[in-house]
Amino acid sequence: MSDDVAGPSQRAREVWAAGDYTDIAPLVWEVGERIVERVGVRDGDDVLDVACGTGNAAVQAAAAGGRVVGLDVTPELLEKARSVAAAAGVDAAWVEGDAEELPFDDESYDVVVSTFGCMFAPRHDAAARELVRVLRPGGRMGVCSWTPEGAIGDFFRTVGSHLPPPPEGSIPPVMWGSEEHVRELFEGTGAELDFEREEVVFRFESLPAAVELYTTKFGPIAAAREWLEREGRWAAFERDLTEVLRRHARPDAAGVAYPAEYLVTLGRKRA
Repeated sequence: MSDDVAGPSQRAREVWAAGDYTDIAPLVWEVGERIVERVGVRDGDDVLDVACGTGNAAVQAAAAGGRVVGLDVTPELLEKARSVAAAAGVDAAWVEGDAEELPFDDESYDVVVSTFGCMFAPRHDAAARELVRVLRPGGRMGVCSWTPEGAIGDFFRTVGSHLPPPPEGSIPPVMWGSEEHVRELFEGTGAELDFEREEVVFRFESLPAAVELYTTKFGPIAAAREWLEREGRWAAFERDLTEVLRRHARPDAAGVAYPAEYLVTLGRKRA
């Protein structure tokens, strides 16, 4: 791994190891199921799940008959993915690695997927090129990313407004949810793209329960809490987080629901 990437990668490990993503992952479990079906994982397909987290797509690709590798920069998440796979009774390989420098040969996979994962790689163009590089000719790709206009885009802007500014030139992760941006990323890679917008609904017992989950379990917030408290900014942060969740909430039989829009990027590598 190059020195210029090691710094951001180390920070990513620390952020996503904070909190407990095991309690967050069930919110997007169905998205993994959808993308595995959408790219048509078949028996014997070699499948790579990039920035796999705790394996919500990888485990379901294995259940569909794929020979699956899940890759993530955070070893703590991979340990949890192993447990999820064992509980589901499926086999997969779990590899620590960076979405910007995939440790695999060219044209190694029939299918590459990423659900709300590679969007957090600092260098969007590098991650996009890597997704296509490891695909075989005719291979399929499916990437799910939160849109800038949706509830999660609003959520991330609110969180970011309370944190130190990112490095100059940084591109917000939610730009992976913009069709125009994604087309530019994959220009010249040999990938033919289609786009769809979908929605997943998060459900909580109450607004305070949603705030509690995010402030204690969601890595980026859990990692920033000590700094926010030290700077005397935690109360304002918690107030604004509550407000952004309230803004997108709607009544639900279980308590409150939050519809979250995401972009599905479907690709095929030209033969």
